[in-house]
Amino acid sequence: MNNKLMLTRRSLLTGALAGATALTLAACSGGDNQTKSNTIDYWLWDASQEPAYQACADRFKEKTGITVNITQIGWNDYWTKLTAGFIAGTGPDAFVDHIARFAQFVDLDVLVPLDEQPAWSGVDESAFQDGLLDLWKGDDGHQYGCPKDWDTVALFYNQDMLAEAGISEEEIQTCDWNPEDGGSFERILARLTVDQNNVRGDQEGFDPKHVKVYGLGIQNSGSNDGQTSWSPFTATVGDWYYTDKETWGTHYRYDDPDFQRTLDWYFGLVDKGYLNPNGAFSDATSTDIQLGSGSIAMAIHGAWMFNTFAGLDINVGIAPTPIGPNGNRASLFNGLGDSIVKDSDKVDLAAQWVAFLGTAEAQDIVASYGIVFPAISSSTEKAIEVFEETGLSTDAFTVYLEEGGQTFFFPLTYFGADVNAIITPAVDAVWVDRVPASTLTDYNEQVNLLFETSAHSE
Repeated sequence: MNNKLMLTRRSLLTGALAGATALTLAACSGGDNQTKSNTIDYWLWDASQEPAYQACADRFKEKTGITVNITQIGWNDYWTKLTAGFIAGTGPDAFVDHIARFAQFVDLDVLVPLDEQPAWSGVDESAFQDGLLDLWKGDDGHQYGCPKDWDTVALFYNQDMLAEAGISEEEIQTCDWNPEDGGSFERILARLTVDQNNVRGDQEGFDPKHVKVYGLGIQNSGSNDGQTSWSPFTATVGDWYYTDKETWGTHYRYDDPDFQRTLDWYFGLVDKGYLNPNGAFSDATSTDIQLGSGSIAMAIHGAWMFNTFAGLDINVGIAPTPIGPNGNRASLFNGLGDSIVKDSDKVDLAAQWVAFLGTAEAQDIVASYGIVFPAISSSTEKAIEVFEETGLSTDAFTVYLEEGGQTFFFPLTYFGADVNAIITPAVDAVWVDRVPASTLTDYNEQVNLLFETSAHSE
């Protein structure tokens, strides 16, 4: 890993951004003599949420006279265009932010501190779900994102497959796991797995090399966070967490023995035939497609996929993740936020829009569409009513916010892109090549070297 190269790239990007900002300011000189448009640009990536936010924009215009022009860009292109927009001064005034990118944007100093905007005084910070505001604070204590929603993960499963295997709903709802023998969760996986000769994984003669139905399915190795794969297990094996702090940590812990033995157990399910190996499905075959096709019996996925799984042409059930050796079940607690671009010449108007999105009025509108759990607690209750019109319960997602569960954040640190680039191939190798998870120790040293030898942009 060439730290100097990464520093050079980061410096170039920061320099280009500064240059673009200077050019934009120069181009806007004399702007006091011009009338600013009463329209702001707002970007998001999720097409399914665009109607809900258009309804919010319509209501916002009624209240303020400010028009919000919404642009939807697919996830794969969103971040490239957004970063290019920062550099060229052609980006939006406000945008939907993701915690995996947030630290980089704080580092590049391209976001507006919301708490310094007059409009923010109208936001009731006590109305948000506990912890969500902290997720969008910079390490300087300023609020750079307004929480818009939250999500946790759960087990989606084929109810008919469970019934055929003789597994009760109570068993799947209360199962546990451990890295020694996998606990009742692994026994369930074994029972649900079926080879090409219709022999189950817990029966004599089972062939783990020729599997027809895997007990558990994944689309990829989980990268450096394992949100919808291994994170519910690494978070419950003991007291492991990605870094030394809940947010803005400076030391990663992929070298922790508990973490590594959990990964060895988890990807060891491939050797037993209970978890699909790399290549069993194409890279584009998501777990909802795997479940819907009858190729897997269960998958871990997020609340944002609730309606997708509910719409499958099978009988779907949902259960919380298994209870671990530390006595808890756990889920990564994520949430999107709305941020304002510092280079915008309409920061005041954008701040009014973002502040409005942080009100119960706006989040109730979003709740009525039943797409996500809004960040405001009272709006979450309204969204649950809409979600459960599908006939499926949301309890498996809300249990982590109540007694009997725990939540944890994405690894929010500087050098996030570099950490991902270093760790992802290492985790891939554990899944693809079945190397021991102890190999992550060397990669972890490379990651921590970044914090010891490199400086983030200031």
